[in-house]
Amino acid sequence: MRDFDALQAGVFLLVLVVLVKPLGVYLERVFERQGTVLDALLLPAERLIHRMCGVDVQREMEWKAYARAFVAFSIVNVAVLYFLLRWQAWLPWFFPKAVTTPMTPDLAANTAVSFVTTTTWQAYAGETTMSYFSQLLLAGQNFLAGAAGLAVGIAFIRGYARETTASLGNFWCDLIRGLLWVLLPMSVVGSIFLVWQGVPMNFLPYTVVTTVEGGTQTIAQGPVAALEFIKNLGTNGGGFFNANGAHPFENPTPLTNFVELLAIAVLPAAFTHTFGRMVGRPREGWVLFWTMTALFAAGLAACEWAEMRVHPALAHEITGGNMEGKEVRFGVGGSVLAAVVTSNGATGSYNSMLDSFQPLGVTVPLINMLLGEIVYGGLGTGLYSMIFVALVTLFIGGLMVGRGPEHLGHRLGPTEMKIIALYTLLGPATVLLLTAVAVATEEGRAALTTNTGPHGFTEILFAYASAFANNGQSMAGLNANSIFYNLTTIIAMLAGRFGLAVLALALAGRFAGVRRRPPSPGTMPSDTALFGVLLGATALLVGALNFLPALALGPVLEHFSMHQ
Repeated sequence: MRDFDALQAGVFLLVLVVLVKPLGVYLERVFERQGTVLDALLLPAERLIHRMCGVDVQREMEWKAYARAFVAFSIVNVAVLYFLLRWQAWLPWFFPKAVTTPMTPDLAANTAVSFVTTTTWQAYAGETTMSYFSQLLLAGQNFLAGAAGLAVGIAFIRGYARETTASLGNFWCDLIRGLLWVLLPMSVVGSIFLVWQGVPMNFLPYTVVTTVEGGTQTIAQGPVAALEFIKNLGTNGGGFFNANGAHPFENPTPLTNFVELLAIAVLPAAFTHTFGRMVGRPREGWVLFWTMTALFAAGLAACEWAEMRVHPALAHEITGGNMEGKEVRFGVGGSVLAAVVTSNGATGSYNSMLDSFQPLGVTVPLINMLLGEIVYGGLGTGLYSMIFVALVTLFIGGLMVGRGPEHLGHRLGPTEMKIIALYTLLGPATVLLLTAVAVATEEGRAALTTNTGPHGFTEILFAYASAFANNGQSMAGLNANSIFYNLTTIIAMLAGRFGLAVLALALAGRFAGVRRRPPSPGTMPSDTALFGVLLGATALLVGALNFLPALALGPVLEHFSMHQ
């Protein structure tokens, strides 16, 4: 890794480490209704919203009711978003000369599900498909979907922290608190910063200019800053423009690149400290955080190593690494950092074309998504995904040393192990089955516009891994705007969002309903460095057992073919 790239990555991790504790404390205070500096301003607004929506603050929900509220809220959002996208030509700020790609029923359904699940899988170019009203509508959905994810994550933590109770909190209270106290104030500050750095925020029609050669060029613009920061902070990732974070209007400078990437990781990383504080074991949270950070650093180093190399046939002509598909203002280091952060953080806000990465370079973000958002991850999802890996680690470690599987006073019985098994297998079953169907059918292969063989297989595998991980980024060689991919990626997005969340809430409900057991000599400790090593090794082992054959058919085979 070059000196500047290493410095950039080191500063990024240093800032993240510094912010984890204060932000983790703040999240605990917000959701446990303790005092914060924003209370004087936001409590009246919260009371007004509760009164208008009929929310009873004193009424808490058991896990099934919490899950039903989460799913019902999401279904309503999908329906509203679908119909408004279909009717965008009759809504404000619609410029017919700018919107040239039709919003078909299957594309509208895919987009609606995509933004509600925080996937923001975009089978369209924003500047030629969406009106300004639709773009602001999607920005609003980024707030709602991100806050819903925060609510589920907090409910999961409460399941660990409570005992002998059936309640996990109130979904509607948690949703409103996440919006008012977390996402909204941070997005306002972040959006103002982006405007200062040159990101447009206007409602003007697209500008047509005459080039030096005498031709004409249409310059797209609009309320970009309103969407840009929340897409990262809410771990959504859908770009205002087709080029997403590579577009100079979305991400004009290396400083905006750094801040936008930090916005992706900071809340999920802080959630580990919130977990440790709420369960009364801060060391547990730090072990989770440092394990995530070690996996992050390993992936960053591997991807940087791969992208600093070029195709063997061009090695004597090109120096400075693989710059194909990358912005000069970010270089290899800034592009690799973005690829690793976005693939770990369930946020497809890429700033380079992953289709142009080296085979082993694109393997890193692919593995990050296949592992299941365990390195920081999405809002709420990253924490409970890593906790599920920790439970598998405790089960395997307990078998090795003859100790019963137990975590923070909660014993893992047959029912808990069934939930853990379903959670662990849902991802591989969904991604590999859909990939197999796409590869085996003419409709699936037809989307491979330029690439076949192992690279084409990687593009298909990457698409379904991204959809299930609620990430949204893709390899550009796959033409995903077809009825086949619009519908099959919906299946993956729904399974990744609601299948995993409902299983997490079910496990939290089981834990909350029993009394926590005090530690005993037979309890395997989970707050030590040794457990962190076992945790990271288990994550990689489970991922390898599930996906190594598929990786061997895709990027690994392409790498060896390239060097043959």
